[in-house]
Amino acid sequence: MSGPGKSFRYDVSAIGLYCIDVQGRPVTRIPDGGNADFIEQIRLTVAGTAGGTIIDCAKLGLHALAVGAVGEDEKGRFVLSTLEGFGVDTHAMQRHEGVHTAASILAVRPNGERPCLHVRGASDVLLIEPDAYPEVLDATFVHMGGNGLLGRMDGEPTRALLHAAKAAGCITTFDLIFATAPLMDKLSAAMAHVDYFIPSIEEATALCGRSDPRDAARYFHDLGVTTCLLTMGGDGCYVSSPDGAFSLPAHDIAVVDTTGCGDAFSGGLIAALHRGWDLERAARFATTCGALVAGGLGSDAGIVDFDSTVAAMETIPTKPRMSL
Repeated sequence: MSGPGKSFRYDVSAIGLYCIDVQGRPVTRIPDGGNADFIEQIRLTVAGTAGGTIIDCAKLGLHALAVGAVGEDEKGRFVLSTLEGFGVDTHAMQRHEGVHTAASILAVRPNGERPCLHVRGASDVLLIEPDAYPEVLDATFVHMGGNGLLGRMDGEPTRALLHAAKAAGCITTFDLIFATAPLMDKLSAAMAHVDYFIPSIEEATALCGRSDPRDAARYFHDLGVTTCLLTMGGDGCYVSSPDGAFSLPAHDIAVVDTTGCGDAFSGGLIAALHRGWDLERAARFATTCGALVAGGLGSDAGIVDFDSTVAAMETIPTKPRMSL
């Protein structure tokens, strides 16, 4: 593992939730009995708070390492082959016999909302032991994504991992899923080792009970988080750092599917910061990544490469900036 001031093997390592999404749109109802309705699209994609993010990072030109768990089943084979198809290194992915690969069925509504049926599976048995740290933390950015659906990693294992990442000189980013107040009890000690915390405002509120983004950010700063970036859907994002706070508007787009928008935001932020961009420009780029994904079906929709995403950032109109 590279120490502070030394080079790393990877640009980014994404540790946590990797799953398959089976998505269909537009779904307005579940047919009665054994009947069938006809829809326009069905897709099968690799997703998850780590999986979606690492694919977007790879699309945006980063040398990427996937760190998660899959089962020894057809879904696990699909996850691994898809990641490899995007150029992601999968050698650190755990394979578990007798366990299903995590998977979701999402019925995407015409407005882009996507109620979900989820099998937790291998994500619950993922555990990164300290002897694996030199391998999985050999990256400039370490993204921890998916706490809330990481049974064995939630709590002390996540704190220890992020502490080791900071000791190794990594930049840490953190996102989660299915946030609840009890999850905050498990993760509060880990927050002192987080450089960039990237929840949605709904997740942040569920964790800390504060719905105003300024108050929510202050709560996480008090726990030790350096920079909070709260994604706010159609209202854009709110960013709070030691240098001050600002909000950015969302792009004005036709929303197809909101699956993976937060993961794309994380991937875009990491890619922009890796290029040395300042925080406001990086957050603007991240917002564009989220918008591109929202414009298509699946968590891997919209983003092609770095240059075309920059062009989209500069040309897609934005909504009025929200007032706080």
